[in-house]
Amino acid sequence: MKKKKIIIVILFVILVLLLTGLIFGRGHIFRKHTAESGSQDLAKDVYFCPMHPDFTSDKPGSCAICGMNLVKKETQERKPKADKKNILYYRNPMNPEATSPVPMKDSMGMDYVPVYEEEAGGEATGVYIAPEKQQLIGVTKEKVGKRRLTHQIVTVGEIAYDPDLYVAQEEYVQALKIATATKNSVLTSVAEQSNSLLKASGKKLSLLGMSKTQIEELAERGTAQENLYLPTDSDSIWVYITIYEYEIGLISEGIPVEIDVVAFPGEVFKGEIAAITPVLNAQTRAIKVRAEIGNPEHKLKPQMFVNARINIDLGEKLAVPETAVIDTGMRKIVYVVKQDDTFEQRDVTLGQKALGYFEVLEGLKEGDIAVTSGNFLVDSESKLKGNK
Repeated sequence: MKKKKIIIVILFVILVLLLTGLIFGRGHIFRKHTAESGSQDLAKDVYFCPMHPDFTSDKPGSCAICGMNLVKKETQERKPKADKKNILYYRNPMNPEATSPVPMKDSMGMDYVPVYEEEAGGEATGVYIAPEKQQLIGVTKEKVGKRRLTHQIVTVGEIAYDPDLYVAQEEYVQALKIATATKNSVLTSVAEQSNSLLKASGKKLSLLGMSKTQIEELAERGTAQENLYLPTDSDSIWVYITIYEYEIGLISEGIPVEIDVVAFPGEVFKGEIAAITPVLNAQTRAIKVRAEIGNPEHKLKPQMFVNARINIDLGEKLAVPETAVIDTGMRKIVYVVKQDDTFEQRDVTLGQKALGYFEVLEGLKEGDIAVTSGNFLVDSESKLKGNK
């Protein structure tokens, strides 16, 4: 009887031990599975700010620093610690010359980006952006090619009221008459003085903006232009147009001009540039261009303010859309897309700005595919992944 009880107790103890082990094992597996699932969930969706990559979130939203929409970070496999790249220094993304040995922010709050050891001695190979992400950030592209470019100068001016020029023209006409009358004088000194006076009057007209052709026309006409200070019956009138220093190189005589005035809304008056003042105004950094404008109905009056438009044909040039250019202040950058969806940064040298386009002097070639919108986010993605 005693043996039977002992056997029963032993069996009961064994059963308790088995049940305890089974429960503990299942709990351990459940905890391990829960931890793995939780880590996978945490690594599944991460959103970051393109302008402040350190700001992240586990759900869509906007950056608390700058308000920009957060972008989903692409999942990447973890690399062994032995493959981790060494950071040499940190660089200002807007000013590559500014570097720091430690992480920091610039005056605008933008994070310095790391420069890795393998990048310091070579060229950036570009950054890959999946087509789905390109669509998400609104990337659009356009082929770089040659096109007919037109630069438009939009400026202001006024209908000529220039009594000083009228007086100078009268002086020239009188000097011309005297020089002609004394040309065959027996007194050599009188003829020399008359010619000297005529030359001085001609130089004064040049300084006041009259061209050589206009001075010759004045000499042939023999009368000063009264429409410089009074309305007349003439079918044309002079307009003084302001051209600033950075556009002077585009101006020449004979270029067509269009003007309009507030007194006659919707009406356009046409003419062409007749003369260019040879001296730059030191205060305004501009010159005065004299245009002769048709005024058949005598609507235009002296001292009226005008809006002027001058369209200049630049010819056929290699051009890139204006929206494709990122101007950092020190560099001008265009992102070019390769066939494998790799985005490559190019430093470009630009010429004249046309209507919606820039003339390309260096950095791009015909057939390149340039990013025309979303390029700032592409630039941020490039900085985030460590490309220059």
